[in-house]
Amino acid sequence: MRILAIETIDKTGSVAALDGEQLLAERMLGDRQRSLQTLVPAMRQILDEVGWRPRDVELVAVATGPGSFTGLRIGVATAKTFAYAAGSQVMGVGTMPVLAAQVPFEHRCFSIVVDAQREELFVADFQRDSGGNATQQAEPRIVSAAEWLTSLDRGDVVAGPGLNKWQARIPAEVTVTAPEHWQPRASTVGHLAARAFELGKREELLAIVPHYFRETAAEEQWRRKQNR
Repeated sequence: MRILAIETIDKTGSVAALDGEQLLAERMLGDRQRSLQTLVPAMRQILDEVGWRPRDVELVAVATGPGSFTGLRIGVATAKTFAYAAGSQVMGVGTMPVLAAQVPFEHRCFSIVVDAQREELFVADFQRDSGGNATQQAEPRIVSAAEWLTSLDRGDVVAGPGLNKWQARIPAEVTVTAPEHWQPRASTVGHLAARAFELGKREELLAIVPHYFRETAAEEQWRRKQNR
C-alpha cells in the first residue's frame, strides 16, 4: 500500500512516503518556517522523489494531536484535501502513540510529554506488552509543568518534545530518553497507519479532525464573555 504520511504537531513537521511499513523517503520541514509555508512543497517533492503521482497514493496518514492548534489544523486540512482530490483513504494517528512508538523497547512503562503552552504539559502514560507494543493507559491529561515535575519519582521514564523546556529541572533519578526520540516523525505516523489499516481499521474523511484536548484561545475568550 502506497502511503503519504504527514506530521505537523508543532511549527515544524515532516512528510514521508511508505510502501506498507517500508519507508521510501522522508523530508523534514524547516525548523524556522511555519509548516504552512513548507508542507505542500515538501509533499510535492517527496512524491517526485519516489516517482508517484497524487492519484498513486492509496492512504494519507496524518497526526491528529495533541499539539499546536495551527500545526494540527494545517496538517489535517491538507491531508483531507489531498485525499479527497486523489481519491485516497485517510487515517488519523494520535500524537502520543506516535511518540510512544519511538521510545526504545527496553522501557516497559513510560510517560510521553508534549508542550501545552501556558506553563502546562500534555501527559500520557504507556505500558509495553510482551510483544513490544506500547498501550496508552488513559487519555492525555493537562497538568502544570511545576505539578508534573513534583510528581516524578525514582524509576520513572519520560520522553517527548515537552521535555525541551524542562529537562534541566527533571530529578536525576528519573530516566530521560535520548532527545533524538522526542520529535514525532511522519515515518512513524505512516508505520502506525499501515498496521492499523492491515488490521481492518477504516475512517471516513469527514471524521478526521484535530484533537486539541483543550479549548482554543478563541473558545476560552468566548466562554469568559458568556460567563460575564
